[in-house]
Amino acid sequence: MLKRGVPPGGEAGRAAGELGSRGKEAKMREQIRLYYRNVTAEVVGRKEGLTQGELKGLGKEVRRVTKLMEVQRREGKLPYRDLPYQEALRGQVHKLARKLAGRFDNLAVLGIGGSALGNIALQTALSDPLYNLRPPRGKPRLFVMDNVDPVQFGGLLDYLEGQWERTCFNVISKSGQTAETAAQFLIVKDLLKKRLPKGRLAEHVIATTDPAKGTLREVAEREGLTCLEVPEGVGGRFSVLSQVGLFSAAMCGIDIEQLHAGARAMDRRVQRADWRKNPAALFAAIQYLFYQKGKRLSVMMPYSYQLKDLGDWYRQLWAESLGKQRDLKGKVVEVGPTPIKALGATDQHSQVQLYREGPHDKVFTFLEVAEFERDVALPKAAAEEALEYLGGKTMGKLMHCEKAATEYALLQSGRPCLTVRFPQVDAHTVGQFIYLFEAATSIMGEMLGINPYDQPAVELGKEATWALMGHAGYKSLRAKIESARRIDKKYLA
Repeated sequence: MLKRGVPPGGEAGRAAGELGSRGKEAKMREQIRLYYRNVTAEVVGRKEGLTQGELKGLGKEVRRVTKLMEVQRREGKLPYRDLPYQEALRGQVHKLARKLAGRFDNLAVLGIGGSALGNIALQTALSDPLYNLRPPRGKPRLFVMDNVDPVQFGGLLDYLEGQWERTCFNVISKSGQTAETAAQFLIVKDLLKKRLPKGRLAEHVIATTDPAKGTLREVAEREGLTCLEVPEGVGGRFSVLSQVGLFSAAMCGIDIEQLHAGARAMDRRVQRADWRKNPAALFAAIQYLFYQKGKRLSVMMPYSYQLKDLGDWYRQLWAESLGKQRDLKGKVVEVGPTPIKALGATDQHSQVQLYREGPHDKVFTFLEVAEFERDVALPKAAAEEALEYLGGKTMGKLMHCEKAATEYALLQSGRPCLTVRFPQVDAHTVGQFIYLFEAATSIMGEMLGINPYDQPAVELGKEATWALMGHAGYKSLRAKIESARRIDKKYLA
């Protein structure tokens, strides 16, 4: 009979016992930790888990990759790694946020993908869950328009009617040619010009774009818009710690200094050549080994509402970076682990049946919070005898037990599980998390032998959209698409 692992953590009160003395616990509280025993063969069995030999065997590869990453960084090839050290970047954001403080009741971010998911993740993690219903004094409500759904966008426009004087728009696009963001901006620009006195557009629009070129840069200069910069060489999915993500965060009262401080603290850890002390290399190595064993689905399951949208951010980062047809030598390899988002405890009731009894093709990563910033007590006595076990407990305890129970059940089915433990959710730990997974993505890309910083397969979809919308430069492509999308009624059920 297999010896099953005991999930780490569980109740917040167990943290002190795990870390030893209270002094040691206090020292460790500042760091998020990656727990990986429950992916090993001794826990989930040799067939489904990793042996110590397999893990140790990656030591040489991890040393090679981490050394290579440092060389690339010195050569300026990894500019996202240096964002947390750029005081001038934060200074510009602080200066603009102070200038606009108290002037607006609403801030609407116009963007998509990497120009929106990070903003949403920061707001969910670090602001009141009912922020827009009760924004802090002097802070604007935040609306991140990450799509072109006409019902959603039309609803925002209806809400803003009569509030244009008190609304600021942050349009985010490096080139300005992303169709979704361009469409949003065209509508907003037109309405602002109609609703506000002539010449007031520049007071209500902040453009985050390329520092020197592109359609949005041209519009910004023509209209006199205030500009923030998308850093050169930083792709959207790696840009949350740049002005792309920091402006809306600062406007809403999030501590961007601590975000960067957390990222810098993690930077020191992810440079280590010893895979056992480098959480980014460890995560990437584990995912890589399981990928070779046919476990090509990566499930991230936060047990915290605050962390739920980091799951969306992770999906783009992992999928767009690692899903590639060709390796660095041009050989067709068609690699890429598929990221999946789940939310505990909600998705225990929608996905865990599949996860326990379905194919053995998944690796699970739980996000767990040792100490929630608040807790809610249950009544000490329950009228129903069947519910007495809940009496006098807290929702925090229930959430911890839900995570521990789900992990235990998965382990009994031989499903490998990782846990990222947050001592608490704050700007410092969220900054650590973001930097950890950005670095892990780079390392995983090197292990797979692909370029994790481009996204060539996205271009055809963009061009096809331009063609179908009547872009003059894509007439021939439009004819091909129209032919392919013609409905054959024989196949219409």
